Amino acid sequence: MYLADSRSTGSRGTEAAVVPDTRPGRRPAAVPPTVLALGAVSLITDVSSEMVAAVLPLYVVTALGLSPLGFGLLDGINNGVGALVRLAGGHLADRGGRRHKVVAGLGYGLSAVCKPLLLLAHTLPVISAVLAADRTGKGLRTAPRDAMISLSTEPEHRGRAFGVHRAMDTTGALLGPLVAFAVLRATVDGYDAVFAVSGCVAALGVLVLLLFVPRRVTLADADADADADAERRPERPPALRDSLALLRRPDLRRLTVCATLLGLTTVSDSFLYLLLQREGNLPAHLFPLLPLGTAAVFLLLAVPLGALADRVDRRRLFLAGHGVLLLGYGVVLSPRHGVPAVIAVLVLHGTFYAATDGVLAAATAGVVPARHQGAGQALVGTAQALARFACSLAFGAAWSLWGERTALAVTAAALAVSAVVASFLLRTADEVSA
Repeated sequence: MYLADSRSTGSRGTEAAVVPDTRPGRRPAAVPPTVLALGAVSLITDVSSEMVAAVLPLYVVTALGLSPLGFGLLDGINNGVGALVRLAGGHLADRGGRRHKVVAGLGYGLSAVCKPLLLLAHTLPVISAVLAADRTGKGLRTAPRDAMISLSTEPEHRGRAFGVHRAMDTTGALLGPLVAFAVLRATVDGYDAVFAVSGCVAALGVLVLLLFVPRRVTLADADADADADAERRPERPPALRDSLALLRRPDLRRLTVCATLLGLTTVSDSFLYLLLQREGNLPAHLFPLLPLGTAAVFLLLAVPLGALADRVDRRRLFLAGHGVLLLGYGVVLSPRHGVPAVIAVLVLHGTFYAATDGVLAAATAGVVPARHQGAGQALVGTAQALARFACSLAFGAAWSLWGERTALAVTAAALAVSAVVASFLLRTADEVSA
């Protein structure tokens, strides 16, 4: 039986569930109000973030004179900072009785403050500091947010819950560039107007978090009893080494290794879109539409594949998603070019995200104790993010040395090998649990 999809909370203690509503005629909601509220916060925040992301490359390259290579390095470093901070966010959220909302609120608030600060950033050091602070906020909030989704949802509905959240998040990612485009067209000081509006939208997201997301989630009776015992017998707050010690759990360790291996062979979105544009001979003005194509497919499939993950092995669906990505690499490398091939790659790319993003979080929730949900989500998410960052650096170097097609072919071969190894690890886990 797949461990992350267990319907019980037996002696293993790896599943945390909400207290079911036992009133006559009432059934627990597959998607609790907490998840919908967090989805609304993510939607609003993503509108704000993607507004800035849509204009930032042009702003720093055209207005500030930074080279494209310099911007790529700046973006990569900031992404690395955000991934490392995620560990601290997950650990802090688990301290003091699961202060997930407090830590998530700090993260959302820090990112909201950074948006209007871009109005004052006219030099590279200042804008670097602002972007680093923004990534720090994102790193702080990600693990606590996913922990709240896990803890507020019945174990058998976690895939659907994460799918709904990711769909709402992706809706914001679709709307953000469109809002930025409208602001640029409607104002004279376009960049400043985008940053100002983005700050207001981000503040709205923080307000929704404060008003509609409960301060503390309700766990199953067993966890509630354990919480009461902990309050009667105060123990020291968990140290960071306690969070890292979660990797001693075989199920979590295997899942982390699989996510890392597959992340090391996942080409970044920017590189994939650039390859599509070159191989498909697309006009330059159509380049900004490529991310929207992926996001649209992700939005359509996030909920159905999340629900499917609740009925099948979540880890194997995560692995199958990388198989879909491998097919996308094959289409890029095939001799067939043009618009049909581009559309096929975007559909496969969006399907890959729908089958892996929220599904990985749901699988992680099933193999981590309730009291360490934040740290567990942070460990897996950070390992995957750092692996993808390493892949971006390696792919960029390979592109420079061998050319884009050879670099992608080598990466595709490495992804196939990683998928085989990950499949073996998952099969071993199933045999141990049988």
